Amino acid sequence: MTLKETALPVLELEGSPYEQGLAHGRFARELIAQNLKIYFYRFERETKLPKAEVLRRAGLYLRVIEQCAPQYAEAMRGVAEGARIELLEIAALNARYELIYSEETRKALEHSDGCTSFVLLPSKTANGHLIVGENWDWIPDIRGLILKIREPGVPEILCFTEAGIVGGKIGLNAAGLGLAINGLNSEKDNWTLLAKPFHVRCWEILRCPDFEQALRAVTEGERSVSANFLIAQAPDRALDLETAPTGVSRLLPRDGWLAHTNHFIDLRSAGLTRNIHTSKRPSTEQRLARVQHLLRTSSQLSLEKASEILRDHDDYPYSICRHPDEKFPPEERYQSVVSVVMDLTEKTFAIASGPPCQHEYRTLKL
Repeated sequence: MTLKETALPVLELEGSPYEQGLAHGRFARELIAQNLKIYFYRFERETKLPKAEVLRRAGLYLRVIEQCAPQYAEAMRGVAEGARIELLEIAALNARYELIYSEETRKALEHSDGCTSFVLLPSKTANGHLIVGENWDWIPDIRGLILKIREPGVPEILCFTEAGIVGGKIGLNAAGLGLAINGLNSEKDNWTLLAKPFHVRCWEILRCPDFEQALRAVTEGERSVSANFLIAQAPDRALDLETAPTGVSRLLPRDGWLAHTNHFIDLRSAGLTRNIHTSKRPSTEQRLARVQHLLRTSSQLSLEKASEILRDHDDYPYSICRHPDEKFPPEERYQSVVSVVMDLTEKTFAIASGPPCQHEYRTLKL
């Protein structure tokens, strides 16, 4: 099978957060408009939220962001101005995680189970480096960007984001710090708690020069909804943080590796009693067992082997390399939208656009 080359555009951003947002909005105007069209459609179709109500809730989160992360709010203003799109719509895009993953809406997202991430410590890798991998599984038509960000006083950042969302959700910085993420659900999720949004925390993490500061970006403050953050920093530090409105659990690597999918591994520490699933056909337990098996039975893993794990098709199409289930209509299908392998020691970022079995990884470096 011939692999296709990735089509993700690379955008270099410099200056203040507002200036970065302005360039982001101008460059990705059409991609942002497409993402908004998709999300507003999905909100109304799957969660019965009309656009007016989504924008009302986005306005509440805009005020939260202005208070807890004013620079992020300025970046959103830049995106809105650059893209010639209303600020409330950009706020809805940046707070879409809270607006989707909430008590009243999660039951409507019946097929969205996805995302597999892992970290390999130097003792587990062939080159003795710290490696992070992830397949980000989501709506196939969502458009993304690779961002290279230079801002005075902040480590240079290389990351993936959805067009219109400030900063990145998967990436690394010049301090050798990297981030991978997984969606989580709990019965305590509630958008009305109006806490610092998930994407703001991702932005803060990637701006951190040191590991402990990055952990505080996750653990400090209240949370509206659940999420998982896998944070690592060269030469050899890694920790997984499962977060819920009720608490945070911390998972350490064992035998040189750690993996996560879309359910809580340590419920008690997060203040929870049970896992819940949004999907009629949840794959999170199967994918976790599979990635754990592949990591446990492999030694001296290379970057190529990490990529092979992300291409695994056990239990296809609900595999680590996720493919659309054609039994469902197109608007209810999900797939691996991007696949990323990061060498935090070398500060390299390899990314494939689409299921990695079908697409080449493109490698960028800070």
